[in-house]
Amino acid sequence: MSNPTVAAARKQKEAPVRSLTDHSWGRALKQHYWLYIMLIPGVVWMLIFCYLPMGGLIMAFENFNPYAGTGGIISALTHSQWVGFKNFQNLFTGTDFIMLLRNTLAISFANLLIAFPAPIIFALILNELRCMWFKRTSQTLVYIPHFVSLVIVYALTVQLFNSQDGFIIKMIESVAGRGNAPNIMGSPSYFVPLILGQNLWKETGYGTIIYLAALAGVDPQLYEAARIDGAGRWNLMWHVTLPAIKGTIVIMLIMRVGALLNTGYEQIFLLRNAMNAEVAEVFDTYVYLKGVSGGQYSIATTAGLFKSVVSLIMVLGANKIAKLLGESGLY
Repeated sequence: MSNPTVAAARKQKEAPVRSLTDHSWGRALKQHYWLYIMLIPGVVWMLIFCYLPMGGLIMAFENFNPYAGTGGIISALTHSQWVGFKNFQNLFTGTDFIMLLRNTLAISFANLLIAFPAPIIFALILNELRCMWFKRTSQTLVYIPHFVSLVIVYALTVQLFNSQDGFIIKMIESVAGRGNAPNIMGSPSYFVPLILGQNLWKETGYGTIIYLAALAGVDPQLYEAARIDGAGRWNLMWHVTLPAIKGTIVIMLIMRVGALLNTGYEQIFLLRNAMNAEVAEVFDTYVYLKGVSGGQYSIATTAGLFKSVVSLIMVLGANKIAKLLGESGLY
């Protein structure tokens, strides 16, 4: 026979657990309903602009005709000819695919190898500054370019590197002689450095916000213990600071790897011209030129879907590798 006292204690202990299991969501909704109300606009926006357009991915498997059916996008989607994977076959075997992949990867790897570490390095430099007014002023100045439109960035680039009257070109000609300056805006070999330079100037300062926030959470006692052991400033940064923000770096790297095929449409389209088109044609501009300009909606959707699937696979793969290496990853 069981002890009544033990049974009563067990019942009292289990009752709150069942209550939490059965009514936790409802209780949280009642207690924090205003937070859920604030969440509604973001959820609605995501459903309308992120998930609803995914219905158009069916065009990648059709010979889409916007005038098919009785009118309207739904009727056109349902009455267009189904071709299966023929569009993917045409994309992969076409003459443009290798060029698109090469140009996209060239720009992406340049950004990954140079533009990705730049905010980390800059955040470490700012973290070492002891003059607070200079540190705050530097932070403000390097954040500002992020809020400048890419059109303005392009206009500034033209003013600096225009072969006719660009400021940098004039400086080069004053040293090397008139007519001896390179055609930076029109030469294919300078296209990737131009993209990289714009990204470094525009996004490096703003990218340091995340890493400075991570650095603010480093325990000062770790620095004190390392100084007692005789560590200098370089050793403190290498053995204390970097390990403390390693998790943040890994998460940002996974997100960057997932966006490896997303080179940015507007920036490249602005710098693209007839002289550098062979290195400036990427998947983002290809989708625009084929879909919006050329009316070939099926092949444009196919290219966009291929890019999205590859990005998803790379995110999952990078996250899996991070987990195998002992990091937390994205999930």
